[in-house]
Amino acid sequence: MENKTVYSALKPTGNLQLGNYIGALKNMVKMQDDYNCIYMIADLHSLTVENVPQDLRRRIYDFAAMFLALGLDPEKSILTIQSFVPEHAELAWVLNCYTQFGEAKRMTQFKDKSKKNPENVNVGLFSYPTLMAADILLYNSDLVPIGKDQKQHLELARTIAERFNNKYSPTFTVPDGIFPKQGAKIMNLLSPETKMGKTDDNENGVIFILDEPDAIMRKFKRAITDSGNEIVVRADKPGISNLLTIYSTMTNTSIAKAEEHFQGYSYANFKTEVGEAVVEALRPVREKYTDLINNKDYLTQVMREGAEKAERIAMRTLSKVYRKIGLVSK
Repeated sequence: MENKTVYSALKPTGNLQLGNYIGALKNMVKMQDDYNCIYMIADLHSLTVENVPQDLRRRIYDFAAMFLALGLDPEKSILTIQSFVPEHAELAWVLNCYTQFGEAKRMTQFKDKSKKNPENVNVGLFSYPTLMAADILLYNSDLVPIGKDQKQHLELARTIAERFNNKYSPTFTVPDGIFPKQGAKIMNLLSPETKMGKTDDNENGVIFILDEPDAIMRKFKRAITDSGNEIVVRADKPGISNLLTIYSTMTNTSIAKAEEHFQGYSYANFKTEVGEAVVEALRPVREKYTDLINNKDYLTQVMREGAEKAERIAMRTLSKVYRKIGLVSK
């Protein structure tokens, strides 16, 4: 039986942090052995916000180096940059014409981001979900690893696929989402009710993958804890729960075993040990990244080779779509 196809992409805004690693990247590495994986740097998606061109270019290289440093393997997976495959933008335009205005208007992320940046409510921000649908449907993806905040976008991709398939004939695979069970949502260390983010306003509560060990330890020692002295995962202990989730994921230990391990620990000693676990887990990643980021020719070559593989699949899908909707082949 042929392996299922998995598609996942990260937008190069901000710097990759622990939440990205635990919620997405760690699972992406694991999936390479069991699925046909297509992993992309979603640079076109990043254009919906203001960018300094040289900063965006630097972040794209950063993400490419980080993909490889974390263990994504171009021999096992297709790794590339979204804009290297023009079929993404071409299919997105077609899918715009099969998406109802009301469906796009209902997207929660569009509403939230419009409120946050009222001076830059651009059309790209509005049609962002149809580009995401094109990304997924272009490769007939069976599975898409997503967080809860992307569930609505995946549902729209499914709706568009079903609409197109019903109108013409089966063309797109209708994708399913994969929701990581543990560590899917890592919270800010200083504000445990807020998700840790790449572009977080309070960086002292964010562990960036490239943070130096001293910085990581300092941030964990300052992490917010809760009243009482129990070290357990519980709704009324968001700070401790977040730290236990981080520890269990970084050490591949169950939450139950982590709770048992930390019985009798003071909060101070607990936070120190969590910090040390993160430092050790990220050490080899930082070392590999440092070697890779100084070899941009190699990074570009890997991404170009990935684009060639991706485009072979993408062109087949797009030519099928064009033929079904009545466009003339050249």
